[in-house]
Amino acid sequence: MISLKNLTKSYGEVTALKDISFSVKPGEIIGLLGPNGAGKTTLMKILTGYLHPTAGCAEVGGLDVLAHTQKVQEMIGYLPENAPLYPELTVQSSLKLIADLRAIPPSEQGKRLSEAIAAVGLESRLTRLVGTLSKGYRQRVGLAQAILHRPNLLILDEPTNGLDPTQIVEVRHLVKKLAKRSTVLISTHILSEVEATCDRAIIIINGELKADAHLADLSATSHAVTALKVGDQEKEATDKLASLAGVRNVEACRRQNGIITYRISGQNMQELCPAIYQLARDNDWTLYELKQESRTLESVFNELTGTTGGMQ
Repeated sequence: MISLKNLTKSYGEVTALKDISFSVKPGEIIGLLGPNGAGKTTLMKILTGYLHPTAGCAEVGGLDVLAHTQKVQEMIGYLPENAPLYPELTVQSSLKLIADLRAIPPSEQGKRLSEAIAAVGLESRLTRLVGTLSKGYRQRVGLAQAILHRPNLLILDEPTNGLDPTQIVEVRHLVKKLAKRSTVLISTHILSEVEATCDRAIIIINGELKADAHLADLSATSHAVTALKVGDQEKEATDKLASLAGVRNVEACRRQNGIITYRISGQNMQELCPAIYQLARDNDWTLYELKQESRTLESVFNELTGTTGGMQ
């Protein structure tokens, strides 16, 4: 659905995007992640045909964005951070206006409007003026506008910005529902949004692609944590754990009531837990805990940026 090849965008001496390449398959929910100023908005504007790249190319649905701009735009539903709404119109009139602008045939408009209204839960607000709606319901109107024409690609820029916790959860559910029909690209700087909504994260920092992987792969590590009661065999246990294939280091990080918690560092993403379990069984050690260690998206981001604070 999306293919970027060596995409670069410069504004004079400032390079906003540097040689970005990645692809997105139909039906994926992708989190485009990075701090403010990372280049996310520039990338989205190129995808939608609003900006021209300095170098490289962008394709949507197999079509070059520059060569087939209008056809590409017909395939895209776009919700910017601040949805373009007319506060003096009712919700119904606002959506009817967008249907006309999208050139949806009059014979199809009733069905499309009903479909979009039901998808985002606006049935009870149709006669209300857009300007009187809460922030959450205005976001729903923006989403309805973006999906009226049944887009193949839905691009959402900070879709939960400014919403309260309840509204954020509602928008997350909406996004997952919409993804059943469209590929979804969510641009955000909020890490928890990606973890809660997306299948895959693309991380851009200072205009450069720093990571592109499914969330499970990003969080995976080569390390394991186990809690064992080994009696008077602590040194022997430590040596045996260290001798397992793929183990780089063994650290006893906590001792309590005769139970020792070990952090075992592996290499080459090797799964250590089966070998640790078998070792404990062979030596009659009591096993209290055994798990593969994982990283949060925040820790991944901190590693990439070399910071300790991270984003939200």
